[in-house]
Amino acid sequence: MSEDGTKFGRAASRLASIRTHVSQPIVDINKLDKLNFKIAPLVQHALAEGLPIVAFESTIISHGMPYPQNLETAKEVETIVKDNGAVPATIAILNGVPHIGLTALELEELAKLGPKSLKTARRDIAYVVAMGANGATTVSATMFFAAKAGIRIFVTGGIGGVHRHGETTMDVSSDLTELGKTQVAVICAGVKSILDIPRTLEYLETQGVAVVAYKTEEFPAFFTQKSGCKVSCVNSPKECAKLIDASIKLGLGSGILIGVPIPETSEASGDSVELAIQTALSETVVKGINGNAVTPYILLRVNELTKGASLASNIALIKNNALVGAKVAACLMKLQDS
Repeated sequence: MSEDGTKFGRAASRLASIRTHVSQPIVDINKLDKLNFKIAPLVQHALAEGLPIVAFESTIISHGMPYPQNLETAKEVETIVKDNGAVPATIAILNGVPHIGLTALELEELAKLGPKSLKTARRDIAYVVAMGANGATTVSATMFFAAKAGIRIFVTGGIGGVHRHGETTMDVSSDLTELGKTQVAVICAGVKSILDIPRTLEYLETQGVAVVAYKTEEFPAFFTQKSGCKVSCVNSPKECAKLIDASIKLGLGSGILIGVPIPETSEASGDSVELAIQTALSETVVKGINGNAVTPYILLRVNELTKGASLASNIALIKNNALVGAKVAACLMKLQDS
């Protein structure tokens, strides 16, 4: 072999080694133990064996739905993931200890606590841990913990965003900045329609976040399939996996947002939901509700004003997202193994 051929062979070998290292991170369970993370047995096994894992937030359990619907939905969602070849990992902080995956008893405990668990974004993690409190993780906190554990796929209902009139209030969710710096793919039903969707997408562009929609070129609006905002399209779980894998190999370091439209059969009437949102928004001003209490209040009021239609839609879309997320996780594992 010529000298040039030898150099090329060595370079190709090094490149292959780098690609393998980047696309298949080795999770050191002992390191997670030192961080005082509690890993559920099923999740620990999946991490050790390189099995596909889907992370879930816990705010949707504690603050998004009433008991016992929250527990029933959480169990059904985890079953959907298992039935489609992946391992569910619901993330929460219990008694000051971050949990990556919850046992059946822990899931029930969290569901019964409801709003008594502190709504925990990235900024709140240290406080909740230091105080030994219970924390229900939002999108930003869940992404943080998922990334620490080497979990690439995270399924939720919808992400936070730029609030309406955010140009004057500066009320912008930490979910958006987390997506800009944490390499986790978030599969959701889009941005909640209670937010300013066009400005949210503009902010995500500034953060360098790849935003795509599943089997459509229109970004979904949580309760409804259409927002009027065009984005790139991915047509299958395999295409989603290719996108995630490419981002990892390129070392972009940012997250990916995959918007999955709510099933048409579960889509709430856009006009009735919008009217309920406007009513709830007006009430937050009158009652002086602000900060991280705004979204839970609005979702609760919208559900009341739509006589349960929005809650039914919420449950349907999270189940649909879980189905897509499990398939994407399985495809990503096969792609990286190959």
